Amino acid sequence: MTAPLKVAVAGLGTVGGALVRILSERRAGLAERCGRAIEIVAVSARDRAKSRGVDLGGIPWHADARALARTDADVVVELVGGAEGPGADLVRAALEAGKSVVTANKALLAEHGVALARLAEERGLHLRYEAAVAGGIPIIKALREGLVANRILSVQGILNGTSNFILSRMEETGASFAAALAEAQSLGLAEADPTFDVDGTDAAHKLAILASLAFGVVPDPAAVHKDGIAGITELDIRSARDLGYSVKLLARAERREDGVLQRVHPALVPHASPLSHVTGAENAVTVEGDAVGRAVLQGEGAGGGPTASAVLADLADIARGLPAGPVFGLPAGRLAPARALALAEREGAYYLRLKVMDRPKVMAAVADILGEAEVSIDEIRQPHHLPSEPVSIVLTTHRAQEAVMDAAVARLAAHPALTSAPRLVRIEE
Repeated sequence: MTAPLKVAVAGLGTVGGALVRILSERRAGLAERCGRAIEIVAVSARDRAKSRGVDLGGIPWHADARALARTDADVVVELVGGAEGPGADLVRAALEAGKSVVTANKALLAEHGVALARLAEERGLHLRYEAAVAGGIPIIKALREGLVANRILSVQGILNGTSNFILSRMEETGASFAAALAEAQSLGLAEADPTFDVDGTDAAHKLAILASLAFGVVPDPAAVHKDGIAGITELDIRSARDLGYSVKLLARAERREDGVLQRVHPALVPHASPLSHVTGAENAVTVEGDAVGRAVLQGEGAGGGPTASAVLADLADIARGLPAGPVFGLPAGRLAPARALALAEREGAYYLRLKVMDRPKVMAAVADILGEAEVSIDEIRQPHHLPSEPVSIVLTTHRAQEAVMDAAVARLAAHPALTSAPRLVRIEE
């Protein structure tokens, strides 16, 4: 066997701890499979006294993560996170020092991926990031290698386990958004500040990376239309189920003749779709290619074990001596700026929830406004309500252009009979 692959690890939280433990427990088997051992030669984390359930004795400790770039490691594993700050600084410093990098930092790659890719490619270094998207699901390798013969038409999926857990619990138990979020936080599935998960930011970062790999464009989170799940109510979940759908935070990028449409938003997904049955904190990704057709990958999207598994897959490729190759499938200089298409160009069906005063002619007014916009109603329901209380109206439409639907909803919102803003959710067939 050749000399061990020397690795420095920054960040010893859930993922970093699992990585160190798996490397320790499976050292011999990994060495046999990779043709050389993988050895941790330095670590860094904020709290040295914290117990991580693994023996770190004898491994040099660095209080400043950026110092790992100056060690004798061949590869730096960055598990700190953040588009800016110590983790980002370490990745840049490591590449500048001639060290390959494995990272789970989707924000960094989405925001600064092209500059880092140029740096890595100029030096012939690896910049690998399987763990940055969908946890243990090997979607990066699938797009960059397994599906390389395909012209990818679309990539869509459930990319945020926290939001999926919340929506699943709301459907399974009838819990409110607030109650389901509190449960996710108590289980460690949501941060104390869950904003990036529930407002779609986390999924948008991941989608920008997948769109780059799928379509050869510069990753650009600003090109992703983003809408979160905080406005989804128990009534929406129940109504969707009765109509034959589940509500999911869907991320989708699709190739169009004039650009790429990228969006993250709640959607009604039919029960016949495999995405409808992705529950809890699981993730799933569906890729449509001109040769392969539809490929579906599903599994744990977060957590120590699944994410550490993805990190180790990247380390194993480096240990085996595989060539670095372009970071995003094409050389960084050949990635095209993403021509972002407006969501107004989408065409599809919609779910619309209205809360109105219980008085005559309100339903007629709603139908008139939609009819004048040439939006055709498919189904309409009025859930039970108490007398004298505002009435909730739930309806679905036939296919309509988003711009037309937006204009109709704006007119509805201005109607004096409405007691709160309308809630519009897209239906994905």
